[in-house]
Amino acid sequence: MPRDPLAGDAGDESGPLLRMALSRDRDELLRAVRDSRFSGDLALALLQRHDLPPEVLEALAHNREALKDRKVLAAVVTHPRTPRYVWLPMLRHLFTFELMKISLMPMAAADLKMAAEQAILARGENISSGERISLAKQGSGQLASALLCDADARVVEAALNNPRLTEAGVAKVLNGERTEHTVTLIAAHPKWSLRVEVQLALLKQMNLPLARAIAICDRLTAPDCRLALENSRLPENVKNYLQQKMERRAMRETS
Repeated sequence: MPRDPLAGDAGDESGPLLRMALSRDRDELLRAVRDSRFSGDLALALLQRHDLPPEVLEALAHNREALKDRKVLAAVVTHPRTPRYVWLPMLRHLFTFELMKISLMPMAAADLKMAAEQAILARGENISSGERISLAKQGSGQLASALLCDADARVVEAALNNPRLTEAGVAKVLNGERTEHTVTLIAAHPKWSLRVEVQLALLKQMNLPLARAIAICDRLTAPDCRLALENSRLPENVKNYLQQKMERRAMRETS
């Protein structure tokens, strides 16, 4: 069984430090975490406590020796009682995939997960294409949605296959900033090309192939299709053709 770092040994010279780390007294805890001998193992054991005062967590965040252990760095950032003004600047010291893990933590605060995602996206071109592909595959739904705008089609394709990606996330990208290959890949995707909200957004794209536009209109109801075409950026001749097609369909359905 692994030894508890806070248990100490009878002859351990750091006995006083261990006793302070076990204390419930704020001042003793502060003295412990400010001590240069306060190791990463001690810090990780201490961070399992959920009753730590915010001041103690802030002091630990300034202990350079303890933070040499990257597990300590991540644990301070994700501790539920670490103040925002402490963990926010610490995010830039985390590796990209450490940030991704934080964004996927079920118990992490929403603002922490969002900040972790934003920190990843802020690195932009500094993240290699291989890393972006991995992030697109494994990251949160929000991260996958953001990577649908990536200049690398391989990243977009990986994001489309992310199980956390949502229909709303795909439609939002189509209704906002997107690349030409983003539209092409979504329109050809076996899952997303069949979702109603996505189909409505695809019909508004100027570079949607005619064959795809016809297939979408055949799946949608005539009223939904007409509404989407009213705000569409498709070429006028394509819109006119589709609108006439919908009118003929509506006449058949009412006759």
